[in-house]
Amino acid sequence: MRFVHSGLLLGLLLALGSLAGTAVAAPSAAERALVQRVQAQEAGSIAFLEEIVNVNSGTMNFAGVRRVADLLRPRFEALGFKVRWEDGTAFGRAGHLIAEHPGRGRHVLLIGHLDTVFEPNHPFQRFERIDAQTVRGPGTSDMKGGLVVALAALTALKETKALDGMHITMVMTGDEEDSGRPLALARASLVAAAKAADVAIGLENGADDPKTALTARRGYTGWQIDVKARSAHSSQIFSDEVGAGAIYELARILHTFYQELHGEELLTFNPGLIAGSTQLNFDPKLGRAETFGKDNIVAPVAVATGDLRTISTEQLERTKERMRKIVAASLPHASATIAFSDGYPGMPPTEGNRKLLSMYDSVSRDLGFGPVTAVDPRRAGAADISYVAGEVEMAIDGVGLLGRGNHTPDEVADLRTFQTQTQRLAVLLLRLNKN
Repeated sequence: MRFVHSGLLLGLLLALGSLAGTAVAAPSAAERALVQRVQAQEAGSIAFLEEIVNVNSGTMNFAGVRRVADLLRPRFEALGFKVRWEDGTAFGRAGHLIAEHPGRGRHVLLIGHLDTVFEPNHPFQRFERIDAQTVRGPGTSDMKGGLVVALAALTALKETKALDGMHITMVMTGDEEDSGRPLALARASLVAAAKAADVAIGLENGADDPKTALTARRGYTGWQIDVKARSAHSSQIFSDEVGAGAIYELARILHTFYQELHGEELLTFNPGLIAGSTQLNFDPKLGRAETFGKDNIVAPVAVATGDLRTISTEQLERTKERMRKIVAASLPHASATIAFSDGYPGMPPTEGNRKLLSMYDSVSRDLGFGPVTAVDPRRAGAADISYVAGEVEMAIDGVGLLGRGNHTPDEVADLRTFQTQTQRLAVLLLRLNKN
């Protein structure tokens, strides 16, 4: 896909859209002015991206997270935003940067995050230009690139005087990659901002495809199964007095999960750690298990941890209940419990979300970038927008700078998408304010 904007190309696309029966309209004078301001900002925006990428802001590097916030703060203040830092001591993280631009129009909440998965001891630390269109570095696409897209779109709106009457709040969390606890406290400010807003837009990178955006995300819930059973000499396993032991009991549970639960649309459950033996020491915070046992002893203990991905609260609760029943149906002389740890809620597709995507799609077509469709929720992980989607009329996500290799040392951003994503966001915000 080419990311160019010549008048000839735009005219050709409009004509083709008309022939195909697709609703494509020429951008207004105000929208054309926005496009020009975005185009003029690209070099400066990429330079700023390099600056903040080179600041390590792994979630647990509190000083680094605050440093990124300090670099962003004056830029938002220059646009007329009231900016405040929310300290995260109460939930065990650095904190959040919150910027609000008061106005009379429809209240739009923009969502981003300051942190990355790469802590100071990780070798992947610096911004690197690979070629004219590709940059590599921690957070280039997930999601310091999204912060730069939002800032550039807002700057274009300010420079064309379109921002003056807009009501926009941007919440930039400092712990999206590793949320603080309790979650209710760590996300209180984000939820409060959503309750006051009409529309929510997430600046994550989604499926890294400029032809898509997200109207739904699956939520994340952790689970842990603990099994106890009778121990004995292995020659007595399966006897009436001993039973099958803890490892067979755990195997029964996981196999029954697969048999009875797999195949439901948008439901997945993954065991990420399994351990069982005569002696077992398990640290759930570190995800580390130490075992000792012998082949001629029936194992008395076992543990498994994993995640559960669901699209809605209803699907989550129904699945949890089914899992509890499977766990409770223990083999003789064995017992097991399952505990769930709350993570991200699901963001189910709604009519409002589809309406907002339709507006975004129209913007994209009108600017000459072609159609935008919804991403299959299985292709995207959990994100902060899931906490607030139920509080607003409309929500979409995945409209930040795009790339590939997220959460790996191969993370890159595709600079061709800077213009695509920033122009789309700026014009969408303009139309939301007018409609």
